[in-house]
Amino acid sequence: MIKQFGKFKQKWFMGIFVYILVFSALAACSGKEEGESNLSAREVGKYIKQAVKLDNLKEEDAHKLDKLYQIKSEDIESFILYTAVTNMKADELTIIKVKDANQLESIQGKILKRIEAQEVKFKDYRPDEYFLVEKHVLKAKGNYIFFAVSAEAEHMENAFDEAFK
Repeated sequence: MIKQFGKFKQKWFMGIFVYILVFSALAACSGKEEGESNLSAREVGKYIKQAVKLDNLKEEDAHKLDKLYQIKSEDIESFILYTAVTNMKADELTIIKVKDANQLESIQGKILKRIEAQEVKFKDYRPDEYFLVEKHVLKAKGNYIFFAVSAEAEHMENAFDEAFK
């Protein structure tokens, strides 16, 4: 009888161990999807600042966000906006974290209007800047929108993606 009880304890222990192992594996796999994050747009922007020098850009405020994109800061969770120091350059970096994924399409549409305006502005006047506007990067990842017009746009995009790994 004692031997049977010992085998029962051993089986019970192994059952609990397997249960914990399976539960841990499932918990590890059920983490956030790629692109989801609790980072603010400013924190994501730090990754970009580490990868690319933004010396030729100046940080802008909510007023400029509204002026350039017709996006009110109270309608989104957070943002960073950098523009060229002079209006003779097209360089721009914007990261927006929306409150709700349903806002993504609408906000991307507003950014596309900005791109169209910049294309008109630079097309005949500054062909080199027009080329940068044409080669812009605009993408969404989770609740974030990334927009860059720069010779370094690809490096900025890579840093943006790295922020979520």
